[in-house]
Amino acid sequence: QVTLVESGGGLVQPGGSLRLSCQVSGSSFSRYTLAWFRQAPGKEREFVAASRRYGSSTHYADSVQGRFTISRTNAENTVNLQMNSLKPEDTAGYYCAAGSGVILSSVRSADAYDYWGQGTQVTVSA
Repeated sequence: QVTLVESGGGLVQPGGSLRLSCQVSGSSFSRYTLAWFRQAPGKEREFVAASRRYGSSTHYADSVQGRFTISRTNAENTVNLQMNSLKPEDTAGYYCAAGSGVILSSVRSADAYDYWGQGTQVTVSA
């Protein structure tokens, strides 16, 4: 069984930064593909960023490319999302996800992930 717990959300002004963290419990942390998704009210859950198993590659949504950075710390079983130059449209609940059999073509699909955290709210507003 794998559990994920997000932290680091909050209120930030446009142009500001936040760092989200996700603590992953369970064994074999490095073999999981880890991802961040987000969901705004009235909208579908959307892919934000992913770090494939063993940290072999990273992937980003076009809307966050160049502003967000995903990283994983194997020694601490954490995956982080550094968010810079935040915009009001980044406002959403952010969810951490883990999957053990995520193939490259499915890394952006929520259906490919087996485990989810409870989410942390990010609000970008003046």
